[in-house]
Amino acid sequence: MLIDTQTIGTSAKTFDVVIPSSEIDLESEGDELADNVKLVGKAKSVAGKFEVNGTLTTELNVACARCLEPIALPMSIAFEARFVPPEVFDAAVEHELEGEALTVDVLEGDSIDLNAIAREQILLNLPEQLFCHPDCKGLCEKCGANRNLIDCKCIDEEIDPRWAALADLN
Repeated sequence: MLIDTQTIGTSAKTFDVVIPSSEIDLESEGDELADNVKLVGKAKSVAGKFEVNGTLTTELNVACARCLEPIALPMSIAFEARFVPPEVFDAAVEHELEGEALTVDVLEGDSIDLNAIAREQILLNLPEQLFCHPDCKGLCEKCGANRNLIDCKCIDEEIDPRWAALADLN
């Protein structure tokens, strides 16, 4: 969904939209949207800049970092995005960017793409590692079996030569 910047004034323009999961490509292996994305918020113009604030809610299917089993991950994200026209940004580039200027995006065209904001917020808020449960045993290094489901009986008889001297201590 696009918000036309020509219709945004100093008083907030509210939005309440549902973006189908098929319209947001996370381009992340093992992570996919399990539900549509709901965005509720407001957009306003402040001193030549456009501010978009709101809340995003959705659910993702992500893979466990150890055993690769799917995990349902509900997300509720409060977000704030700021946009400036290219001519304002070009003037700022001549100076060193600091603090607040680092969180500002350049407005491309005459509209703000809520789908792009939603995708960005989801990707920024994905955890680096997520486990199906804290004591997940992961996959067997030899046969690839999920150790949470079966005991594969694979024996690791290879001893790392760096640790071989410790075997003589018994």
